Amino acid sequence: MADQDKEQGKSGGAYQVLARKYRPQNFDDLIGHGPMVKTLKNAFAANRIAHAYILTGVRGVGKTTTARILARALNYVGPNGEDNGPQIDMAEEGLHCRAIAESRHPDVMEMDAASRTGVGDIRELIEGVRYAPVEARYKVYIIDEVHMLSTAAFNALLKTLEEPPPHVKFIFATTEIRKLPVTVLSRCQRFDLRRIDPEVLTDHLAAIAEKENVKVDRDGLWMIARAAEGSVRDALSILDQAMVQHAAQGDDIVSAEMIRDMLGLADRSSVWALLEAAMKGDAKTALENFRSQYDAGAEPAQILRDLLDLTHLLTRIKAAGAEAASHGPAGEADAERAKAMADGLEMNALTRLWSLLMKGLTETQMAPDAAAAGEMALIRLCFAADLPTPDEALKALKKKSSSDGVGSPSAAQSERAPVHASASERPSAQVIDIHPPMSQRPADAKVWLRSFNDVARLAGEKRDAKLRTELESYVHVVSFREGRIELRLHDDAPGDLANRLTQRLKEWTGKAWLVLVTSEHEGEDTLRDVRTREVMEHPMVQKALELFPDAKVTAIRDTQDEIAPAPDELEEDAPIDPDDDAVAETVAARKETGKA
Repeated sequence: MADQDKEQGKSGGAYQVLARKYRPQNFDDLIGHGPMVKTLKNAFAANRIAHAYILTGVRGVGKTTTARILARALNYVGPNGEDNGPQIDMAEEGLHCRAIAESRHPDVMEMDAASRTGVGDIRELIEGVRYAPVEARYKVYIIDEVHMLSTAAFNALLKTLEEPPPHVKFIFATTEIRKLPVTVLSRCQRFDLRRIDPEVLTDHLAAIAEKENVKVDRDGLWMIARAAEGSVRDALSILDQAMVQHAAQGDDIVSAEMIRDMLGLADRSSVWALLEAAMKGDAKTALENFRSQYDAGAEPAQILRDLLDLTHLLTRIKAAGAEAASHGPAGEADAERAKAMADGLEMNALTRLWSLLMKGLTETQMAPDAAAAGEMALIRLCFAADLPTPDEALKALKKKSSSDGVGSPSAAQSERAPVHASASERPSAQVIDIHPPMSQRPADAKVWLRSFNDVARLAGEKRDAKLRTELESYVHVVSFREGRIELRLHDDAPGDLANRLTQRLKEWTGKAWLVLVTSEHEGEDTLRDVRTREVMEHPMVQKALELFPDAKVTAIRDTQDEIAPAPDELEEDAPIDPDDDAVAETVAARKETGKA
């Protein structure tokens, strides 16, 4: 091969790139498309050959090449002129093979729909359909990027495509199968050419490098296969570029480091170190590692992609066992390191890592400063590493609840059930509010209403004293959950109370609430009745009433909250100072007992 290249250089012939030099010439040369080859082989063997085919797939997977091979198979005639009909097995070059492969056969017409999109071009094609082939068995029309045809062109082609003459075959190729009219798709046999698996593509590149007498590091070939994203043409173009660098530098082997620098990829060991630092929460080390890779030429988005690859590998090992490491990026070193690291991580932490990296990659691709976006993504990873996973947080919350009496079934039931039990029957556990008062939360924090008591408290914090007093005095709650309240109103309740409550909740929480008024259920006692009973049953209050038998409780004040007196408990002649409710309550109490 080297001597051939030398002769080519001496003769002044143009250099042929690897993508053209090693283009498949028959179905045996195709890689990664076994199902399609098997289907065509069975169709040819049964003489059930369709009149129209459509090949779809991403760039570089072999759509046009497959179309030419299929045209050769349809028109195959042995080298000595033996004609046994269409053949899939073309071990020897037939009479028409070279002309078809070089796109110069008179009966195989190739048309680029990207440049010939009009109805006039299709009319010209249709005019030629009526004539018999000149040399070959069939007239084959290959239309590349067929989705670029105009609507009028498709309409003009439909009738001929549905009922072509027996000597005509159509082969379409497209990267945008969804842009084709269904009327065209229904008239064709469709084959989806998938991306080539990286391992298969790596083996293919290794075989071509061997034919070119160039030694390439296996890890470097894997990098090329991953960078090509399943496209054989892209992979061969990158390999061609790597060989050019190899020839210029005169090295014995194309190293993985050379290919990494050429592609702008991050060093594999540095990516592992970066992931370990992020999972440990070491932001300083992670940022220094990221900056060193960026200064060495690695793209920020590519660094995050590499982190995603490692996260995927670790998650596979965690889910499917250590044997899943064989599907990882490259080498036993990666596999062993992945197994060791996966043992120390939980599945929830890995899935959270994947989500954060995906969000960071999207931001990096859109941000005006990709490096800054990449660093912000790493900072989020580092600080999220110290956070408990959801199951750990749930376990900790359950453990704290069981020790404090919060969240137990009895406590939950006592909060939801109507309060009709006596003091001796009610649980003595104290309910602790682990959430700060809504007035102490940030302005943009979500308002979380866990009970109807929170609704009344929110009304007080929003300075709607009238609504709060009515909620505490006239509402019997039947059921309560976030977004829905079912209640029974007291006979003295205002008629618009439910409507005002609905409007206020939407204003305060930012979402619509459903407030249902029913008369079929009794519901719980009002908040004022519950509070009054709890206060009256308190030992200190009972002792005070024993000492002052004629005293009357006119208002109740909580240590963190205050409930206004009910309308029917206010005394018109009570000397209440609006600036000092505590003094007013004391004066009213003394007046009743005759001590004023």
